[in-house]
Amino acid sequence: MSLVSSHSPHGQSPLCTVQVLGGGSAGSSAHVRSLASGLVARGVRVTVCAPSEANRVYDFTGVGAQHVPVPRSSDPASVAALRTVCADADLVHAHGLHAALRAALALSGRRTPLVVTWHTRSHAEGTRAHLLRLLERRVAKAAAVVLGTSSDLVDRARSRGARDARLAAVALPAPRKPAEQDDPDRLGHKARAELGATGRPLLMAVGSLDRHRGYDTLLDATRVWRRLNPAPLLVIAGEGPLRPFLQQRIEDEGLPVRLVGRRDDITQLLAAADIALLPSSWESRSVLAQEALHAGVPLVATRVGGIPELVGDAAELVPYGDAEALAEAVVRLLDDPARRELLKEKGAQQAATWPTEDDTVAQVLCVYDELTQPRPLA
Repeated sequence: MSLVSSHSPHGQSPLCTVQVLGGGSAGSSAHVRSLASGLVARGVRVTVCAPSEANRVYDFTGVGAQHVPVPRSSDPASVAALRTVCADADLVHAHGLHAALRAALALSGRRTPLVVTWHTRSHAEGTRAHLLRLLERRVAKAAAVVLGTSSDLVDRARSRGARDARLAAVALPAPRKPAEQDDPDRLGHKARAELGATGRPLLMAVGSLDRHRGYDTLLDATRVWRRLNPAPLLVIAGEGPLRPFLQQRIEDEGLPVRLVGRRDDITQLLAAADIALLPSSWESRSVLAQEALHAGVPLVATRVGGIPELVGDAAELVPYGDAEALAEAVVRLLDDPARRELLKEKGAQQAATWPTEDDTVAQVLCVYDELTQPRPLA
């Protein structure tokens, strides 16, 4: 990487960037940490504006960035605090729609370039859907460049009036390496025993318990495979407003499903699974899909959003909301060890095509250079 990328437009001091995070998803928070680490290593000054809890979990300061606690709300005090932090920035990079709105408000009247990364799509209905469109339009028009994590997000940004929208090279941050004494097989057996999946297939789904995740369809599908012998156990990791409803269904219908809440050992649980499931109504660069393919776990996912682009032919794809198709795909895979092995191989090949963390930093630095280098006089 050239030294130009790490200097201000005047070539005298390091490029100073502010990364704005709204607290958002685990994926966007991990991305900001990875990006901050790479930028700092290349001589860029990085300030991360995020809620204090995000810094406690993702340790932005641990990779050399400065952290400024800024609440995720868009009230005047929050915007004013962000405006102060951005006063000396050469460029501001916001991650997520609501963080981008706060950054746009904070930069109002200034010439500081704003880069926005759309990591995912918000879900709304009725009046809220109309307000969401207005918000997306406000953010898209305010940004000098919008980076979308999937092609449909890039198209969405363009339809909302973005001047420059591009596909983002977003990498899955490297997982924690197990300690030398951690044997993967031993960890897998331990996880299966803890979950009650010894001697039976283990199916794994991960994500917040919200309506758009498709868990109602997933529970419908369990009615089919619970008739197998032995019946597979479905484990869902995550929390959210639908938990009471889902738990009531599980108990009333006697479904072989466990809700295990938020977990900090998802990588180990997923590696122990026979099949990973992603029944969402929409996803961009799903962390679960990426981790499943990296771990060699066959994936059954819905053919929505950025999923087909992300996984190629390395997963079984089914229509959203089709419980019968989902159940049939799972049963077929459980009955076909050769197909599962093929998906593992294809998964490794597909994962090798994804951007690396270095690719992510390189793309972002190129965008920063475009926006901060002086342009020759006409």
